[in-house]
Amino acid sequence: MDKVKVLEKYLPAEAAPLIGRWIDHFKCEFKISRSRNSKFGDYRPPFAGKGHRISVNHNLNPYAFLVTTVHEFAHLYTWNQHQQKVKPHGTEWKDNFKKMMQPFFEKQVFPPDITSAIVNYLNNPAASSCSDLNLYRSLRRYDPVSTTATTVEKLPSKAVFKIKDGRVFRKEEQLRKRFKCIEISTRRVYLFSPVAEVELIEVQ
Repeated sequence: MDKVKVLEKYLPAEAAPLIGRWIDHFKCEFKISRSRNSKFGDYRPPFAGKGHRISVNHNLNPYAFLVTTVHEFAHLYTWNQHQQKVKPHGTEWKDNFKKMMQPFFEKQVFPPDITSAIVNYLNNPAASSCSDLNLYRSLRRYDPVSTTATTVEKLPSKAVFKIKDGRVFRKEEQLRKRFKCIEISTRRVYLFSPVAEVELIEVQ
């Protein structure tokens, strides 16, 4: 199947032709990946006879998929310019990320709330779009509605919840940006991002 037609299933249709041209221009292996809890996407530079490789999680909503895709292509572009001579998310990458986002702003691909969040994020892009809570929350608004999942920040204090691997925790107080949570079985303390996705079990 034509790559643009495939891309249209995962990101906004008006963005698919440009992403398709980037894949061809940079001779990039572009993989739509299984869901990974630790990251939305990944870039790997040429190595051992293989060219540029980008993977993006299949289960992202179209806007999150596009933001992640541009993020990873900015890594590729920066590698072509500097190889390993610059920091992964240094000034060079930030400048390229801003530049590569521009066509999608011009096409008004994103809804106004996401556009505003991206503009704020672009003032100083972090290593991951997940680490910018404002952008992450804006992108999550466009996820399919889940009947069971919620986020840690939405739970009341002392609520008991479960994460994807089955472990069970109780929510405690907020410490700066993260929430202190106690694993029920081990009594160990963990710090959770406010936007970590969990399943509520009971409210105490």
